[in-house]
Amino acid sequence: MKALIPKLITVLLALFSLNAFAATTRYVDLNSPSPTPPYTNWSTAATNIQDAIDVAVTGDLVLVTNGIYKTGGRAVFGTMTNRVSVDKPVTVQSVNGPQFTLIHGRQVPGTTIGNGSIRCAYLTNGASISGFTLTNGATRSVFEGSSSPRESSGGGIWCEPLEVLISNCVVVANSANQRGGGVYRGILYGCVLSKNSVKDAFTAFGGGAHSSTLINCMIVGNSSALDAGGAMSSTLTNCVLTGNSAAEDAGGALQSTLNNCILSNNFAGFSGGGTMYGNLYNCIFARNSAGYDGGGAAYSGSVTSESINNCVFISNSSTNYGGGAYSCTLNNCTLTGNAAGSQGGGMMDCSANNSIVYFNYAPIGSNYFYNFEGYPINYGCTAPQPDVGVGSVMNTPIFVNFAADNLHLTSNSPCINSGFNGNVSSDIDLDGNPRIAGGTVDIGAYEFTSPSSLLSYAWAQKYGVPTDGTADFTDPDGDGASNWHESHADTTPTNDLSVLRMLNATNSLSGKTVTWQSVSTRNYWLERATNLGIASPFQTIATNIVGVAGLKTFTDTSATNGGPYFYRVGVQ
Repeated sequence: MKALIPKLITVLLALFSLNAFAATTRYVDLNSPSPTPPYTNWSTAATNIQDAIDVAVTGDLVLVTNGIYKTGGRAVFGTMTNRVSVDKPVTVQSVNGPQFTLIHGRQVPGTTIGNGSIRCAYLTNGASISGFTLTNGATRSVFEGSSSPRESSGGGIWCEPLEVLISNCVVVANSANQRGGGVYRGILYGCVLSKNSVKDAFTAFGGGAHSSTLINCMIVGNSSALDAGGAMSSTLTNCVLTGNSAAEDAGGALQSTLNNCILSNNFAGFSGGGTMYGNLYNCIFARNSAGYDGGGAAYSGSVTSESINNCVFISNSSTNYGGGAYSCTLNNCTLTGNAAGSQGGGMMDCSANNSIVYFNYAPIGSNYFYNFEGYPINYGCTAPQPDVGVGSVMNTPIFVNFAADNLHLTSNSPCINSGFNGNVSSDIDLDGNPRIAGGTVDIGAYEFTSPSSLLSYAWAQKYGVPTDGTADFTDPDGDGASNWHESHADTTPTNDLSVLRMLNATNSLSGKTVTWQSVSTRNYWLERATNLGIASPFQTIATNIVGVAGLKTFTDTSATNGGPYFYRVGVQ
């Protein structure tokens, strides 16, 4: 995922270079003494940006020096006026950056949005803008369908859908009626979106941005009268979302994909203080809150294939349910220090794999709570022992410094090598280190990078087996299975009767019934062959066979003729 950043930077640079190649520079100076078209030097510079754009041709650079540009305007759609209309594929760039160069829209006194408002900028396909503060923009208060939100969306900037680049800009204190108070569409790199808002109580989505791609951006203090205070339907990479709010759902982001982002102090009046719906990778959720459920995240992974991966949830809260997460699917996450006013301090109605859910608080179900069956915790570290799922441990996870929010694992943490590789969703952990360091994935968002043993540390500590690597392949009970095999099978290393062993296969009316020695903390796969003399003779018959304490039987209903049949079983 980190490789995405240089690739996107390369694309941006390539596009900027293409625009600049064989291009004419048009100059803009608010205080130009003699503005004369075609504005090709500072002495004849235009006094407003639009004049320079109007004489420019494809690929030109419009270079703007210091000033507050707040006069003029042009409508592209209907009566929605734009202070600057970049209606051709040119680059508009400031000389000294957003601190000194401002594009100032117009907001209607008393209502902010409405007839007479002026958006800061419109950008057509292939256009780019860099180094400006865009502020005080607003849209009309009309209602438009989602397919053509041209006059009601993008209070600061409205972009056509193809290759519109916005870099090093501050988009602040703009407002839209429906979508994207700050920005609607566009690729943003190194920008700040702050104090923007969407106003309509029934159709407001994306206070900061809507349908955008944001890289290395700050999304701060934006708000929505309905959903998605920070961003909606967007892709965010290496971004910070903080202090955003939504009256209903998704204080930080809604229906978005987030990579390597930090979400803190966002608020939703109902669900999803940090996020709601979406794919989340390598993110940190801290001190987000919700008025009802999902203080950190809600409904991510509950409807489609969306999921939360390698993320940390710390000190998030909800008034009622799921202080950290509500109705989500979590893979290799760490949830700690979260709180709910009623049920599920860490999470509620969530499926979790390879995740730590510990040291959370709620009156009912401090770490987790389920209203319904069907939400397994597999290979987790939590307490009490989950009723649904396999492979979890209740041992304290042993963080490096919980009080200082350092949630990395110590060298003696039971979470080391205690997860399940089949649930791994990423090649790297939250730090960017390889996700599997000791042969088996760790539990939690951070991988311990230098384990001495290949054993599950939780299993080894349970049976007093050293974790320095010296006992990994010894067989103290002489049952033919080394400690490594017994660790994976979760059998007892000092009892020769406790071992994964096929016992028999018998005929039955519906097929062949296979029996093996099982444990309740593991799932199994079963394979069958009919000819051991050929290459790769075994074929999978079943997977995720739920284990039981004692003997497990499985009937192969496809084995209906005389055979011969050969079976083998293994831990899932």
